[in-house]
Amino acid sequence: MTEEEKQLLLQHGRAIAKILYKNAPVEELTSLGKIEEVVRSQMQEYIMPTVGVFLSKMSPEKTQEASDS
Repeated sequence: MTEEEKQLLLQHGRAIAKILYKNAPVEELTSLGKIEEVVRSQMQEYIMPTVGVFLSKMSPEKTQEASDS
């Protein structure tokens, strides 16, 4: 991964975090454990399906490369 790609991931991650925080139920953010549950739930609902669809459409060559690593 290039340094530029790492920076993009960091920027996008921060943007995602802001959106998730804005939409998190404040009454559930009472402890580190609860925050983790809320974030995990939001990630599973909103982020991971998109990543999963993208990865499922990867080219066979790239998939083979990933499994060889």
